[in-house]
Amino acid sequence: MKSNILRLSFFVAILSFMVSCTADDSSSTDNSPSSALVTNYEYSPVELETMALINDYRASKGLNRLEKINYISYKSEEHDNYMIANNVVNHDDFDARSTNIIKVLKAKQVSENIAYNYNSAKGAFDAWLLSESHRKNIEGDYTNFGISVRENPTTGKKYYTNIFVKI
Repeated sequence: MKSNILRLSFFVAILSFMVSCTADDSSSTDNSPSSALVTNYEYSPVELETMALINDYRASKGLNRLEKINYISYKSEEHDNYMIANNVVNHDDFDARSTNIIKVLKAKQVSENIAYNYNSAKGAFDAWLLSESHRKNIEGDYTNFGISVRENPTTGKKYYTNIFVKI
């Protein structure tokens, strides 16, 4: 009798565990736009200019040109929007952005440059070159990149997020 109760308890425990794992797995499916591969992105002239400045600089150093990936620009835009909404300039949640890009694009390496309050692509780019860590990202062993430049509608100040990826 004890043996049957023990077996039944064990079976209920296993069944309960299996059901709870299945429920967790299905509820963790993320169907938000940021989890899908964003293929369309409208680049502004300042974004295109910034990417051209980076690629021209890399070419002048004998480095490969980087190919843009719209998904990376979308993730950059998300971060610009976060900084604007929270009135901050930082790399908050970079680990989550990086992990997402690694998962979605099968990237091997990810880095990020941000800039704030530059009125032109050249101004932001020149500031990045003057910073050793930002220049290191620009000159890094990457294959792709994305960028977003957004303006705070209240202050008129621009936020730049540039993400570099090696695939």
